[in-house]
Amino acid sequence: MKRIPLVVLLLCSALAWAGSEPNPADYTINVHVSSSHVNSRGAIRLKVILDGKKCELEGIDVENSLLIPGDYKAKSLPLKVKDVHTYDVYGNYEIIFPDNKTRRYALVGIME
Repeated sequence: MKRIPLVVLLLCSALAWAGSEPNPADYTINVHVSSSHVNSRGAIRLKVILDGKKCELEGIDVENSLLIPGDYKAKSLPLKVKDVHTYDVYGNYEIIFPDNKTRRYALVGIME
């Protein structure tokens, strides 16, 4: 009988860690994917226009599928960077898809 409260407590904590559905309103950055390919290391690389800037993103998640070119929404993910300078650019982004699933990408290139 003493185990029932313990089981309930463990189930509640597991549900709390499971997370919640992403809120599409949080994804305010416009992303246009113009190409998607797999590099020599097996990582997904995207050529994108990210809020009007030409960039290259690399998949952080293990997902190995190519992304169909088109328009998506993203949000910036927090970064912990030491010694930030005005001439440095950092970025991690999470793109949301029509089915509310998300994938994370790191900024690995910028172009003029």
